Amino acid sequence: MARPDFIFMLTRDDVTIADARGRLPQVLAAGVKHIGFKDVGLPLAELRALAAEIRAAGAMLYLEMVSLDAEAEAAGARTAVACGVDVLMGGVRPAVVEPLIAGAPIRYFPFPGQIVGHPSRLAGDIETIAASARALAARPAVHGLDLLAYRFAGDAPALIRAVCAGAGDKPVIVAGSIDRDERIAAAAKAGAAGFTVGTAALDAAFPAPPGLTHQLAHIDAVARRSGADGPRHRSQGPHDPAG
Repeated sequence: MARPDFIFMLTRDDVTIADARGRLPQVLAAGVKHIGFKDVGLPLAELRALAAEIRAAGAMLYLEMVSLDAEAEAAGARTAVACGVDVLMGGVRPAVVEPLIAGAPIRYFPFPGQIVGHPSRLAGDIETIAASARALAARPAVHGLDLLAYRFAGDAPALIRAVCAGAGDKPVIVAGSIDRDERIAAAAKAGAAGFTVGTAALDAAFPAPPGLTHQLAHIDAVARRSGADGPRHRSQGPHDPAG
């Protein structure tokens, strides 16, 4: 089965890092093909410049919204359009976001469940979050889901399985606090189509030689092994226009 997509986020603690553009060559040297950032941490002009460099390198471009209210979520959607991202992740208000990105070639992956705080945490129980996933996945303008499985105070692999089942044929990206090999493997085994890593790679949490390029190469290798070792919920990831 296909491997899960590894999405590297140029972020620390849910904020785009100040030296994101300076770090980009190290990221590209690791062969990473899916790269993203948050809608906070840098001015819009800097985010647009960063986005342009990622796109020029041929990578898939992601933006994850950090929002606690409707106004911030609307601003995040406008930033996604301004930056020309491929995938807009996060947020919990599709009725706010969908009209703002309509007509743009953006795939939309909102959060299921109740999101609280910053850095974001996922509240509730598995049944409630899975019901939210089903409701979101039923919306035609939603292309997939962004699941904070390891920001959930419970059985993360069971949650991933339940949300993947609720999402039907739409892919699920597991985001947040993936800081060890075992979590990558567990997410893949539970059916995730992709996963994000940010802070953990920047802080050298993985068992690889020093340096961001080595960290990312290690994560990519773990993702490749995880895809080969176990079943995957579906064949399409965020890169595929189907689903």
